[in-house]
Amino acid sequence: MKAIYATGKPVVVLINAGRPLIFNWTADHVPAILYTWWLGTEAGDAIADVLFGDYNPSAKLPISFPRTEGQIPIYYSHYNTGRPATSDSDRFYRSAYIDLSIYPKFPFGFGLSYTNFSYSDITLSSSTLKAGQSIKATVTITNTGNYDGEETVQLYLQDLVGSVVRPVKELKGFQKIFLKKGESKQVSFAIDVNKLKFYGPELKYIYEPGDFKLYIGGNSQEVKEARFILE
Repeated sequence: MKAIYATGKPVVVLINAGRPLIFNWTADHVPAILYTWWLGTEAGDAIADVLFGDYNPSAKLPISFPRTEGQIPIYYSHYNTGRPATSDSDRFYRSAYIDLSIYPKFPFGFGLSYTNFSYSDITLSSSTLKAGQSIKATVTITNTGNYDGEETVQLYLQDLVGSVVRPVKELKGFQKIFLKKGESKQVSFAIDVNKLKFYGPELKYIYEPGDFKLYIGGNSQEVKEARFILE
């Protein structure tokens, strides 16, 4: 790989695998990677369509890719530690001197295409939610690139305090939209108590009042954030 890269020619790497692999040097140097997983009898045609620009890819990762084996297990819906680091810059002090990044190489929900998308800030119809009601979270997505394409808009929620430990993020919804070059579109998600339920200490499916965070973005790491209260 390094010898081919050294020729100076543009390189696209195809990786056929059935699980996350670690390929940091390749990811940091080559212009493009097409992770094809294990495909079926039409794999060659499908890959060729992407490589020659006949199809604009839009897939998103269903798992996180680690930077190194030392990060495993790594997944987006983990629990906070007792002294959670908020970024790589404070992981030495707040998290017992972790010597690896707290972030995966490629997060859950990540995926690129031949175009780019930008997200507006989140607008909430209300900052409080009551049982039997719902609030609407809205963002505006804009295709800022040079090609038409599809984007999967992802909704994540976080229960900040619960009677049992809650994950830092949980995927609670997604919408796949098609945008022409330069086009913008509003995407909305309805949030009610059904999206906030979990199995409590007595293994009953419940919801609890309190503070929540709401995230919307193109993957689990690059998101816009808002807060609301369940009364």
